[in-house]
Amino acid sequence: MAPLVSVIIPTYNRALTILRAVDSVLRQEKVDFELIVVDDGSTDNTKELLDDKIQNNKIIYLYEDNKGVSAARNLGIKAAKGEWIAFLDSDDEWLPHKLLAQTQDLKARPEFLVSQSQEIWIRRGQRVNPGVKHQKKEGDIFLDSVKLCLISPSAVIMKADLFPQIGLFDETLVAGEDYDLWLRLTVRFKVGLLDEPLVIRYNGALDQLSAQRGLDFYRVKALEKILTYDLTPEQRKAAFEEMARRKRIYEAGAAKRRAQN
Repeated sequence: MAPLVSVIIPTYNRALTILRAVDSVLRQEKVDFELIVVDDGSTDNTKELLDDKIQNNKIIYLYEDNKGVSAARNLGIKAAKGEWIAFLDSDDEWLPHKLLAQTQDLKARPEFLVSQSQEIWIRRGQRVNPGVKHQKKEGDIFLDSVKLCLISPSAVIMKADLFPQIGLFDETLVAGEDYDLWLRLTVRFKVGLLDEPLVIRYNGALDQLSAQRGLDFYRVKALEKILTYDLTPEQRKAAFEEMARRKRIYEAGAAKRRAQN
């Protein structure tokens, strides 16, 4: 029988954190799931660390040459057999009842085909509180999502059959790929929120995509794409204004870097 949930962990050279992430999934309580680890061409000892779990069929291990996190997630989605799909970044971890709490909540509220939970934020070893602008919301959150990426991959769970409707992660985007997907999702579907922290999210590492220079460039690309969709006047206005704002920010940053060189 197919599992209820397919959990997808994309990873690239995260030997220091991959076991923490994997073990946090394997400790999940009372939910039938499969765990798919997609190794995006790691050159460290990631594979060796996972060998025991691979041999004991605790995880499904997929390897591909380095193509980026979008391609890795997409490979996992294509291999998934579950009714629901959940993602976990390889430097984050779940609390043991994460999947149980979310699947029970979604069963009780079938109007939601996608939902997320609150998170515990750890930045450079210290717990911090998310800012007001980062507060997660429930329902029709497209307008809020235009301004800021309000859905965390590690916290989300969604029906697998949503992907044929909204598309997969955009493999041409080096960064901002989650922002792009969530725009395509929230323009059509409401998002549920389980108001309980079920994820420990680690911030501040230099290798995280959110820390990369030029993030606004890729968010502009995502906004240009969403503007080709059939939007309401309010949605179109919000997306256009945010695109113009991010273009100004990116161009100002590029001019500053040119001057410094």
